[in-house]
Amino acid sequence: MPASPSASVFINCPFDSQYQELFEAVVFCVSACGFLPRCTKELTDAAEVRINNIYNLIGECNYSIHDISRTEVVDQPYQLPRFNMPLELGIFLGNL
Repeated sequence: MPASPSASVFINCPFDSQYQELFEAVVFCVSACGFLPRCTKELTDAAEVRINNIYNLIGECNYSIHDISRTEVVDQPYQLPRFNMPLELGIFLGNL
């Protein structure tokens, strides 16, 4: 059963080892304030279309926290950064 949107907070941030401590701090703070932290790490069904799962997850949250400060180049052939975090911010804002 999905969490109540009024109590759910979508967390949009990097999930790598360099960011892990900050991610854990955000999850702790959200929980300590009585909210349910949600993020794309909970999406595990590879058989479903990921973007649809992201839309559904974001739609289950009334609040969100976005850290879009990291945009380093990860695509070596084209020298372009990944923009999945700004995309998720846009999806949340479009859902308001």
